Amino acid sequence: MDQFFDFDWRLGIDGLSIGPILLTGFITTLATLAAWPVTRDSRLFHFLMLAMYSGQIGSFSSRDLLLFFIMWELELIPVYLLLSMWGGKKRLYSATKFILYTAGGSVFLLLGVLGIGLYGSNEPILNFETSANQSYPVALEIIFYIGFFVAFAVKSPIIPLHTWLPDTHGEAHYSTCMLLAGILLKMGAYGLVRINMELLPHAHSIFSPWLIIVGTMQIIYAASTSSGQRNLKKRIAYSSVSHMGFIIIGIALFFLAGTSYDRIRLVYLDEMGGIAIPMPKIFTMFSIFSMASLALPGMSGFVSELIVFFGIITSQKYLLMPKILITFVMAIGMILTPIYSLSMSRQMFYGYKLFNAPNSYFFDSGPRELFVLISIFLPVIGIGIYPDFVLSLSVDKVEAILSNFFIDSFHE
Repeated sequence: MDQFFDFDWRLGIDGLSIGPILLTGFITTLATLAAWPVTRDSRLFHFLMLAMYSGQIGSFSSRDLLLFFIMWELELIPVYLLLSMWGGKKRLYSATKFILYTAGGSVFLLLGVLGIGLYGSNEPILNFETSANQSYPVALEIIFYIGFFVAFAVKSPIIPLHTWLPDTHGEAHYSTCMLLAGILLKMGAYGLVRINMELLPHAHSIFSPWLIIVGTMQIIYAASTSSGQRNLKKRIAYSSVSHMGFIIIGIALFFLAGTSYDRIRLVYLDEMGGIAIPMPKIFTMFSIFSMASLALPGMSGFVSELIVFFGIITSQKYLLMPKILITFVMAIGMILTPIYSLSMSRQMFYGYKLFNAPNSYFFDSGPRELFVLISIFLPVIGIGIYPDFVLSLSVDKVEAILSNFFIDSFHE
């Protein structure tokens, strides 16, 4: 049995995975800082946070398909425990929903991994280098692609498999929310690029127009759903479904929701209002991150949206009309974004509602929270002003994947 599975502990970092890994370390540090107020079983809480961290690092840096799968699964258990022990009122419901969705998705992942490993040889070949050069019959490749796509679509919620996310975010402790929005959602996108684009380029060239259409639908849908949510955390969760690209900002918003929740114990927007007067610092930071979330130029969200727009408009593959249509629809999504984020900050910070609340003593954010916020704020501005700082890390790898992709599609 020892020789049957060619399963090694293969780890490696290339240009594609260094970004997520750095981001993971950064966010986990900040989320541990954000979790100071947790007093019940705090040792277990931080242990689970670190277990989650190791699973994420493992799946970002593994060079072996089976190891990727194992790390992917390892990362689910801490999240489930964090949800079911430190969540809100409906925590068991949302934790069960989370585990069912993600475990159901990873069944597809396991099937795809084993299929790719077992194809074309007696002994399973699982490392990425050999599988990247393998070519499959087109029908089989499409089947693999759909399997992997389902698995990753559950993880980085792609409509209609996204419903676990707002529930989970609405119930989770906010430092867990930071990790969820910051890293779990990235794992899905990373898997799409790493497996579906790198290992299955032909199927990807068939499916990519559909992906664009689904993406634009998702932007509109989630942005319009978001403005109907009463729960503050759920509203931020829908906005992070709406743009998977601006998640540094999503993390910042979750942390802010948590800090203001620690003060007032209200998550429902209807019951808030007038917070700006007693808590000026939190108000300033929340406004800044809302601006960044609606892609103000000079912030990192703007750069990512610009890149996406340029990529669609300059691509050679699609006709002119679909491109114009898609860009138009995405622009509508960009108009919907300010609607919900500005109404969110309006309902929270302006108005006179709060002064009849029973506990009207609030204190503004302390040094720890300001440290977390500023250390999220600096990269947002930095990436917005000089995006090459991040893009230069991954440019070689991306060019390698793309050259492989275009050569294949031009020679058919």
